[in-house]
Amino acid sequence: MDLEKNEDRKPGSLVIGGTGLVGGYIVENLVRRGERPFALSRSQQNRPGVDWFCGDLAKPDTLQFPPFATLYCTADAVLLAGALPRLFNPGLRRIVAFSSTSVLTKQDTEVVSERDTIRKLAEAEKKIAAACEQRNVGWTILRPTLIYAPGRDTNITPLSRLIRRFGFMPLVGGAPGLRQPVHAEDLAIGAIAAAASPAALNRFYSLPGAETLTYREMIGRLFDALRLPRRTIWVPPLLWRAGFMLAKPLFPGANVAMGIRMMKDMTFDSTPAVRDFGWNPRAFNPVFD
Repeated sequence: MDLEKNEDRKPGSLVIGGTGLVGGYIVENLVRRGERPFALSRSQQNRPGVDWFCGDLAKPDTLQFPPFATLYCTADAVLLAGALPRLFNPGLRRIVAFSSTSVLTKQDTEVVSERDTIRKLAEAEKKIAAACEQRNVGWTILRPTLIYAPGRDTNITPLSRLIRRFGFMPLVGGAPGLRQPVHAEDLAIGAIAAAASPAALNRFYSLPGAETLTYREMIGRLFDALRLPRRTIWVPPLLWRAGFMLAKPLFPGANVAMGIRMMKDMTFDSTPAVRDFGWNPRAFNPVFD
């Protein structure tokens, strides 16, 4: 992108993670509202109504933009914290960054690598807030629950593929743990609303979906969406632990704690987000093509 072409342009928005799940919806909704946003990606993109820049948060020296007033970041908050000094400009007024409710639910995980990841994420949240306050830039950090967008996400879509392949789903301890899945587009709409809300300045928000479901019911709705009979197998926790190594090939990228967490409630209060920027997510009714 030619920076000179944008010198006289009124500062708008920059979306970091614009090719990602939530970031893509932010870009789409900004364009729909009549804005021509900047977006960052590691490879060249060409989409109508968007000015794309090539760069990488992991390499701050590659980041160069005309002035922008609002920054949305759906990419890794740890990388954002490191690159933020490069992103500040005199016109910047608001930063809306995405983190995760995992900073609240996985602090005591038995998986060492997960604990390390969560620690870094929590530290990044603090660094982002401190850097913004030092520069007098308003910040909002959003912590979504389980994000989905059927066919595209890394949460429910892999589960749906397992159901298609095997026709059943093992549920540890009967999977009574509560979940609040949230659609990626609702997060995008919420982020834009938060950026425009003075009440959301310098605050953290959990962003759960509209419904609170047991993990078992959430899986049941995936069967329903796939037009398959609900076939689940109750697996005792001890048996899950003992048999996980044998079952691991069926769950690429999984760890034993993921199954155990089926029994743990992971729910959050949306009241502050509803009050401060009108958070209004949809119910969990996934549709697969």
